[in-house]
Amino acid sequence: MEKKKRSGWRRLGRVLLFTVGAFLLLFVALAIYLVSVSRMTPPEIADKSALQLQRKALDSTSWTIGNNWFRKSNSGLYEMYVEGAPFERGVINGKLSGELIRHQEDVFVEQIKKMIPSPFYLRFLRYFTGWFNRNLSDHVDEEFKEEIYGESFSAASGYDWVGSNYERLMNYHGAHDIGHALQGMMLVGCTSFGTWNDNSADSNLIIGRNFDFYMGDKFAEDKMVVFYHPDKGHNFMFVTWGGFTGVVSGMNDKGLTVTINAAKTSVPTGAATPVSLVAREILQYARNIREAWAIAQKRKMFVSESFLIGSAEDNKAVLIEKTPEGMDLYDPKKNFITCTNHFQGDSLGSLESNKLQIRESASAYRYERLNELLKANGPNTVQKTISILRDRKGLHGADIGLGNEKAINQFIAHHGIVFEPKKKMVWVSAAPWQLGQFVAYDLNKIFSMHGLDSDHEVYDSVQSVPADSFLLTREYTSFQVFRQLKAQLMDGGDVDTKALVVSNPEYYHTYVLAGDYDFKKGNFAAAKQYYETALTKVIATKGEERHIRQQLEKCNAKLSGK
Repeated sequence: MEKKKRSGWRRLGRVLLFTVGAFLLLFVALAIYLVSVSRMTPPEIADKSALQLQRKALDSTSWTIGNNWFRKSNSGLYEMYVEGAPFERGVINGKLSGELIRHQEDVFVEQIKKMIPSPFYLRFLRYFTGWFNRNLSDHVDEEFKEEIYGESFSAASGYDWVGSNYERLMNYHGAHDIGHALQGMMLVGCTSFGTWNDNSADSNLIIGRNFDFYMGDKFAEDKMVVFYHPDKGHNFMFVTWGGFTGVVSGMNDKGLTVTINAAKTSVPTGAATPVSLVAREILQYARNIREAWAIAQKRKMFVSESFLIGSAEDNKAVLIEKTPEGMDLYDPKKNFITCTNHFQGDSLGSLESNKLQIRESASAYRYERLNELLKANGPNTVQKTISILRDRKGLHGADIGLGNEKAINQFIAHHGIVFEPKKKMVWVSAAPWQLGQFVAYDLNKIFSMHGLDSDHEVYDSVQSVPADSFLLTREYTSFQVFRQLKAQLMDGGDVDTKALVVSNPEYYHTYVLAGDYDFKKGNFAAAKQYYETALTKVIATKGEERHIRQQLEKCNAKLSGK
């Protein structure tokens, strides 16, 4: 009997050993697979002589390489002009702006580490991103791959655990899409609009937009205004950050503009062309709405997005709305257009996911406020456009607190921008957010320059628009205190909740922060009061309202002893 028992235990041991071994083998095989598919092979470059180019310093904040130049403006914006073939301009971009590329990656990785502090999950994220983007190269034009590869020679060292320089820069171009998809919400809650004919004071097309993309305060510190003269296609400008050659806001020398607004999307199953590179292709190769549509139509995307296309040739703007499965062209059939974060076209506008977005998010409210301001302001001008982009109020001018997602100005914008396509004029906001000076650039003058022999300002100081006087108010100072206290809370520190409430008293989220803090401390009566007050304010989304009501129920249960 004892022998049978020992024999049985040995068999069980062998089975367990075999099972564990099989799982280990499977795990190793999976790891090898993930590593292999996460690798991206750089494009073959026959002539790499551009790597031997050296930049020449004009002073401590400006450099040149031939006709190419890079400088820091007295506005705080960085400005760069690049020309040439794809690999060459990528290398030159990297050599001129290398410090910003490396700093931006440091900031980006630092923010990711704050969001995901576990080294294990960080490595898992690397392989997941690699697997998710395993076919990314198949959906990116050779021209853009060569340019990104050239730029990658100036990328930061020390991030091999994320991937090679080329892999990282390629994946960063899809970061917006991946984050947007996996969050089930937008990292960008942008607002854009345009006016023309009798809705513009001089009848010309005017377009304004806020790019509300937030990855921490440091991310928006070093904005770049870049002017490209490629060997193929049109000259164009765009606003970006170090290491990113995709487009989120830009205009070409034919007076065609592109801006992007995220819409509700489902979780995708694999890579396609990043939204920013679709926008980049339109900007570089389209001169009117018809050509922009043709480019967008041939590209597969894995998230849902609205492209607001303005055209000097057509003297109007439309929305190209695109999902992984469908596409709409929304023409308002009037002399103005407004766009937030939901679709308006006949087919995509009727999707259940879009209807849910309208009901649950801040998009519809912001859309109403935008239309309200356009109607109240009369024929539009550049100055009026900037005033709308800076608007911090709710419907009918209600005080909804500073930072509310339902406001056009959410105090998170990477940049605000205004275009006058027929005049080839563009205004780009300097820090902070869209409250700083709107710096004017004349594309006709910029692209007629032949290099930079001495460091000097290239923007149009006469047409630039001064900073918002709101920056000098007590309310703005108080908002800065609110942001400091909120940051302390997010870092796990202690705060005086009464001081927090006083710093931004009309903002519902102020009371949510205070309520969550007291709830964690076990101060359920105080937390309940904060949650009840939050429900009397203008709440941005239905999801946040549900959170408040759930927390209130928990407080009542705790206080009643249940």
